Amino acid sequence: MKYLLCLLFLFRFAYAQSYQKIHEKAVLADTHNDIISTCIEKGYSFDENLAGKTHSDLARMKTGGVDVQVFSIWCDGKQPQPFAWANREIDTLYAWVARNSSSMMIAKTYGDVKKALKQHKLAAMIGVEGGHMIEDDIQKLDSLRKRGTCYMTLTWNNSNPWATSAMEEITDSLVHQPKGLSEKGKQIVRRMNELGMMVDLSHVGEQTFKDAISVTTKPVLISHSCVYNLCPVFRNLKDDQIKALAKNGGVIQLNFFSGFLDSSFQRKYNAFIALHKNEIDSIKSVNPNSVDSILDKRYATEIEKIKAPFSLLFDHLDYIVKLVGIDYVGLGSDFDGISLPPQQLNNVTTYPLITKELIARGYSKKDIKKILGGNFLRVLKANAR
Repeated sequence: MKYLLCLLFLFRFAYAQSYQKIHEKAVLADTHNDIISTCIEKGYSFDENLAGKTHSDLARMKTGGVDVQVFSIWCDGKQPQPFAWANREIDTLYAWVARNSSSMMIAKTYGDVKKALKQHKLAAMIGVEGGHMIEDDIQKLDSLRKRGTCYMTLTWNNSNPWATSAMEEITDSLVHQPKGLSEKGKQIVRRMNELGMMVDLSHVGEQTFKDAISVTTKPVLISHSCVYNLCPVFRNLKDDQIKALAKNGGVIQLNFFSGFLDSSFQRKYNAFIALHKNEIDSIKSVNPNSVDSILDKRYATEIEKIKAPFSLLFDHLDYIVKLVGIDYVGLGSDFDGISLPPQQLNNVTTYPLITKELIARGYSKKDIKKILGGNFLRVLKANAR
């Protein structure tokens, strides 16, 4: 018996060493993180210890093995002067890099990413979330590219004058414009191809998706979305979209939000909110920005049950792999832009658990390297001028 127990211990130790070693050697690229907006809103800084406050900070990204991080530049459609706001957020990222030049660098191109990896620095990339931030001006698109923007999401939840969003297409609220890309929208997609800026189709409506796929000459990016057939919400991709993306040579980066992974999430979440409505209203009246953090502490057990099971993230991944192959899926966490990630994936330090589960599901080292970052880097390289 002692001999068997010893063998079991050695096996478990070797297994732990194996997944950690694979994780360390792979390039981990996360294509969507909203820590910039969170830090501006709450007065935090990425290079300080934000444990217990956010999903991310510089030190914890290193712990989690993040090599390439695309930082989201975001504002909603009501923000005055969204182009100026985008530049303010980009300035924030540049300031973080300037203070921490030994551990991170701005990566504008595939070549910059390779340089950062060689120097063991975090490759800090820029992704603009929402075409409204260029204010219908292609010169502003050019300006954002010069500052380092590697992708732009054609819409956020709000449509803009040249592209319609998934949220608004499904509600049939677009009485002011036809669905899809206008001629100017198609011109913007072509210009993005010329600039070496990836066309990101997360958040866009189905017609906008179809139009963009037909216009682009480069592989597209889905920076943070999941599978509609497993969780039918407007932000997820239907089978025909996944197949079209694979034909285009693009990549789908999976979002960690429980509401995009678990079809039962919204029902469970609504029940929780209804149960604690009076308390939530009371907190909002005093400090609306603290609602989530207070509830997380008071009702940790209840909230944990609301979150999507850890396994569901991999069900979405498996679905895409079975439908179109291993080359078209990756990770776009949406950390610090979402309230409830899946169970176990509480923050950026938990990324190694993904590698561990991929091994358990039978994925090879080669496949795991593609999922963790290789597929995204292929699309980034293919978009280079």
